[in-house]
Amino acid sequence: MPYELLIGLRYLRAKRKSTFISIITFISTAGVALGVMALIVVLAVMTGFEEDLKDKILGTNADVVVLKSGGEIEGYGALMERLKKVPGVTAATPFIYSQVMLSTGNNVSGVVLRGIDPGTDATVTNLKKSMVEGNLADLEADAGSPPGKPGIILGKELAKNLHLFQGDMVNVVSPLGNITPFGMIPKMKQFRVAGLFNTGMFEYDTTLAYVGLKEAQNFLSMGDAITGIQLKVEDVYKSDEIAQEINRSLGYDYFARDWMRMNKNILFALKTEKLVMFIILTLIVLVAAFGIASTLFMVVMEKTKDIAILKSMGATGRSIMKIFVLEGLIIGVAGTAIGVLGGLLVALNLETIVAVVQQVTGFELFSRDVYYLDHFPSRVVPGDVALISITAVFISFVATLYPSWQGSRLPPAEALRYE
Repeated sequence: MPYELLIGLRYLRAKRKSTFISIITFISTAGVALGVMALIVVLAVMTGFEEDLKDKILGTNADVVVLKSGGEIEGYGALMERLKKVPGVTAATPFIYSQVMLSTGNNVSGVVLRGIDPGTDATVTNLKKSMVEGNLADLEADAGSPPGKPGIILGKELAKNLHLFQGDMVNVVSPLGNITPFGMIPKMKQFRVAGLFNTGMFEYDTTLAYVGLKEAQNFLSMGDAITGIQLKVEDVYKSDEIAQEINRSLGYDYFARDWMRMNKNILFALKTEKLVMFIILTLIVLVAAFGIASTLFMVVMEKTKDIAILKSMGATGRSIMKIFVLEGLIIGVAGTAIGVLGGLLVALNLETIVAVVQQVTGFELFSRDVYYLDHFPSRVVPGDVALISITAVFISFVATLYPSWQGSRLPPAEALRYE
């Protein structure tokens, strides 16, 4: 073991007259640990939010959507076959999009109505996997009771707000109705609640309703036309390149938009918040680094005689500086290690901890009415943990340089003059 490291370790041990310095050393170590722990937990939560939100977006929406400029798509069969041949595209399904109102008794709610093809939608979205009651085949008329009533699939939260259950009847009202001598009369049709889905994303579960494609075309008087075509791609992170290729091949009559472009505000906000939180919480480590620097300054002042003796015995200024740098690094590495262990322990058990805190305090920390998701996500990324650890150790190292340099410049004669 190098003598510099041996002496640095020895200086960390508390003596009776060095108790105050030992307390500051402990506080500095705890500061680094708390900073690292906070960074790991917060970044794990932010990453969990981002990944879970992406899963919900991609599960409910397609990777790429193709629309026609200024209108509906007619004769879409040939276009679908053409899109399936685009490199990277694995599946396609038609859809209809419209805004309607659902009414039952005294309850009314505005929703987004989607007409889907039950046979091909499962190859593009995860609606089938999100079903908690019923299935997509129940969208067809005569699939349930009463006979002749077409089916509609509602989000679980939407059904709860409207006090609806599977098999109940609900009125669908379209503002784009029939023109009469008395003006525009909204079109209304009764549907049977064929099933319920739960994506886990509160915004989707309260605003989406699905009907069969043919039924949507009849109800909205669209004939054989559709709103657009949804595509599934091999690599969701290359969907932007596929969308650009589709735009080049189809020309100006059509335009394709990928999921990242359609949700860029949410994704950009999450990335920005994650970066800002990293910068803000790094300040905790910086404050702890000042504690490390203060500790080393006091150690240098206390060990003036020792420094002079070491120099008299032949130790160089570089060796003296190395002693105090190693002492500060030990504090930083120890604090970082404790913080990593504590952060991982909290981040990997965060949902359990939140549940216990909510149960004990009776205060709801995570409200589904406010946030997009219905649970508290947390995902630890090894790269984030490594970055946090390296950053904390680097800051600790930088904090040791100036007080260590000051100690290495101490003249032996001046130090021993009054001894």
